[in-house]
Amino acid sequence: MAAGCVKQILPPALDSTSPPPPLFDGTTKLYISYICPYAQRVWVARNYKGLQGKIKLVAIDLHNKPTWYKEKVYPENRVPCLEHNNEVLGESLDLLRYLESNFEGPALLPNDPAKQEFAEEMISYTDTMSKTVFASFKGDPVKEVGGTFDHLEAALGKFDDGPFFLGQFSMVDIAYVTLIERFQLFLQDVWKYDLTAGRPKLAAWLEEMNKISAYTQTKHEPQKLIEHYKHRFLAHK
Repeated sequence: MAAGCVKQILPPALDSTSPPPPLFDGTTKLYISYICPYAQRVWVARNYKGLQGKIKLVAIDLHNKPTWYKEKVYPENRVPCLEHNNEVLGESLDLLRYLESNFEGPALLPNDPAKQEFAEEMISYTDTMSKTVFASFKGDPVKEVGGTFDHLEAALGKFDDGPFFLGQFSMVDIAYVTLIERFQLFLQDVWKYDLTAGRPKLAAWLEEMNKISAYTQTKHEPQKLIEHYKHRFLAHK
């Protein structure tokens, strides 16, 4: 896919010692963290729609946040958020829809009503999936996560006109891939669990996702993701 092929130099993450960028100056800014899967969703969508020249990335160091981010930009003090038209909007799934409705570029949802309905169903399931898998990291994922990934395998068989959740690439794929990327690495490294084993559609989906430059340009170093999750979930076990 040609969408999102523009290569860019990533800005350094801003920390407690960094002055703020010009705020509410008419520039549309997407505040992210390079390690955050939720911020990565919106970053992928921005790339895919070819908005690199219209939406500026501002990276935040989540471990040493600048105080001005909470005080002057986003009181919730989380990423992602989007500064657009003198407003600040948050929540990654809401921002995917916002980009689709307010910016030009390749569509992230099809016109087919059946696919739109299934998209909403699958987007809602992302929360169930993440809670189940994150909770399993404190127990035995090998016994606890199979049903969740089986559900995704079945969902990928809903439409037969392509390898993605809605057949063609959409915001549903974006909503899942940034989490699945991390789950795949962490489960394999710690528990030797391959979430694609016995799930050929999920394996094919991941293979296709890794052909989309709008996504691959946002991927973090695998070992850093693994170490981040080990510190988060295993440090106190």
